[in-house]
Amino acid sequence: MGARGPGASRQRKAAALVEINAAHPWEAEGLSRAERVIAFIESLPITKGFGAGENVKLLPFQREWIEAVYATDVEGKRRVRTGLLSVARGQGKTVLAAMLCLCHLCGPEAEQRGECYSAAATKEQAGLIFAEMEAVILAVPWMASRLNVQRFYKTIEDDETGSRYRALASDGAAVHGTASSFIVCDELAQWKKRELFDVLRTSMGKRAEPLMLAIGTQSPNPLNIMSELVDYSRRIETGEIEDRSFHGAVYAVPEDADPYDPDNWPLANPALGTFVSAEQIADEAERAQRMPTFEPAFLNLHCNMRVDAEPKAINPAEWDACGEAIDLASLKGKKCYAGLDLSAVRDLSALVLFFPESGAVLPFFWCPKAGIERKEEIDRVPYRTWEKQGFIEATPGKAIDKRFIAKRLAKVAATYDLRAVAYDRHAIEDLTVILDGEGVKLPLEPWGQGYVSMGPAIDAFEALLLEGELRHAMHPVLRWNASNLLFDTDAAGNRKPNKARSIDRIDGMAALIMACGIAARDSGPKTYEGAGLLWV
Repeated sequence: MGARGPGASRQRKAAALVEINAAHPWEAEGLSRAERVIAFIESLPITKGFGAGENVKLLPFQREWIEAVYATDVEGKRRVRTGLLSVARGQGKTVLAAMLCLCHLCGPEAEQRGECYSAAATKEQAGLIFAEMEAVILAVPWMASRLNVQRFYKTIEDDETGSRYRALASDGAAVHGTASSFIVCDELAQWKKRELFDVLRTSMGKRAEPLMLAIGTQSPNPLNIMSELVDYSRRIETGEIEDRSFHGAVYAVPEDADPYDPDNWPLANPALGTFVSAEQIADEAERAQRMPTFEPAFLNLHCNMRVDAEPKAINPAEWDACGEAIDLASLKGKKCYAGLDLSAVRDLSALVLFFPESGAVLPFFWCPKAGIERKEEIDRVPYRTWEKQGFIEATPGKAIDKRFIAKRLAKVAATYDLRAVAYDRHAIEDLTVILDGEGVKLPLEPWGQGYVSMGPAIDAFEALLLEGELRHAMHPVLRWNASNLLFDTDAAGNRKPNKARSIDRIDGMAALIMACGIAARDSGPKTYEGAGLLWV
């Protein structure tokens, strides 16, 4: 099939220069699988920037990663099915991704009728890897002679093997019915939804040796797909779990290291001095120190640290340090205080119990069942998975059915020594009508959401967190809420949660803060009457 579309004439001219039956470097005898991949990449030209016109020369960190990803067992089969490379910006990620796509499309890793994909956050970003592949093809005669580049569709077909490459965007239509042999996910931290990732990942089951690679900087969001992969890689590295099908390499400045010390920059920039200069990073570091609004971007993009664009109220390390498991049976009959944050109609509602004697935190969450898929897409968190795992309860219909919350409150009062329930006055009327109708009397106490009430409550919560006196068992919904929390501060230094400015939902944290606040105030024992709504 001849080349067609824009650039076809240039492709035909390049193809005319091909040498018939010319041997390829990666076809030499005695090479391992990883060495063939390396030989293929290093036979290709640099098409722009420093060293343009010369062949690629992989850096040590790139070679090490490729050697680990393409390592084989005694039968010559590749062990790794998922590979992760997380580095700071400007480390040659796009070029490496393009070279690997070509390797699986028409190089030593190609297979008959293979399906190769590069996926990025947006259509424009997805075009970067495609553009780099096209430039290489035009510069390599044997590739130009056998590959058909279709720029409009961002696809490349191999006439010899029948394999096909396609660039995809996470914000586009979902792609189903695929049988992926190779996938490279570019800058996963920027993906706004995970549907494409899940579709591509599950499409690999039809291949004998599929491979998915994720390359990019870290995400500030602990629930982002990139964060999941980074955390999984670290668990493997520490020996917590064993998974030979996964290999990850994360280059980042540690949280306890000085990000402004030039000696630490190579930790996140293994290509320092080649693709990016120390002078460039020094300029960004100086700007970040002079202008605080630039600091989060410097820490994330140049130090590859999990830092958000706006400083959050809770340090993730401090939160995770309080993630000890809870023995639910041991809490029965124990004194506890509750915070209740009710949503309007379609949002998240939360009830959080705090047991001061043990520091245990027991959260409950509700959301409407109808529209949960759309809500998952908007909030970019796995509501349906959380529901299946029992971390959230989806009530029937388009609005939260407060009868479910009333039943839970009744059961809490019957199971534990419930002293007080601090609640936001918003949307409480419907719930109190239900409780009164069933004869359930609870120690409900209104709790203001301004600086006067929330300021001391935040102080109480923060003291417990910093002293390690909370135990939240790493509840995923509460952890997500904690990662979103932002505070407003008045002239006197008092603080309150800001739901409007916080990124995503913080309902569970608002409830936990109220629970800690009313526990600290401890207005004495309360009683309840009735058991009409006890859970069965």
